[in-house]
Amino acid sequence: MNAPAYGIADFIVQADAVGRCVALLLLAMSLASWYLILVKSLQAVRLRRRSARFLAGFWNAPSLAEVERRIAGRAPDDPFSRLAWHATSALRHYSGQGAARLSEAGGTTEVLTRAMRRVIEEETARAEGGLTLLASVGSTAPFVGLFGTVWGVYHALVAIGVSGQGTLDKVAGPVGEALIMTGLGLAVAIPAVLAYNAFVRGNRVMLSRLDSFAHDIHALLTTGAVAKGKDA
Repeated sequence: MNAPAYGIADFIVQADAVGRCVALLLLAMSLASWYLILVKSLQAVRLRRRSARFLAGFWNAPSLAEVERRIAGRAPDDPFSRLAWHATSALRHYSGQGAARLSEAGGTTEVLTRAMRRVIEEETARAEGGLTLLASVGSTAPFVGLFGTVWGVYHALVAIGVSGQGTLDKVAGPVGEALIMTGLGLAVAIPAVLAYNAFVRGNRVMLSRLDSFAHDIHALLTTGAVAKGKDA
């Protein structure tokens, strides 16, 4: 007589509709979180390279006019170039036409501050895109797995009650299903939580540098001097 197979696939195949739905839900959550992890990781690497290249060119440029010319030659493709482009564009528009709109009310300082604050808010929203899903997966996947665990234990108890004996062959399937659901829930949640924390920290560092660069741009455009601690 052949021994029964007790692989992970066998336990899932033996599960009922509820158990399979839990497994499929965990699989969908895992695929979504890993997709976001890969996409945002590639975006972070690309933006880091572009930002470093722009900042090196910015601080080595002979004038702000030259910086504008370089940015106009190609669309701003990183947070720092977008900030510089919007700040210089806002100042040029204000100097040429004056306060034609409420967004241009006040002096040069107010116009620049509003323009740069708007860019920083947009970059913050862009950087935080997808993090809600990662946070949701990281916080709910263990409970989805726990539900599968409870359902598997329930099946084990039903099997014992029907057979009147708690032998291994009666409870191995339901208990194995329960343990697998617990492991799957943790396997889905842990990468999502780690990735969320890494992305939040990376965004915090980037936005801090962007805020520092905004102060430098503001000083350059209003006084012609560079604030101390420029972001190079």
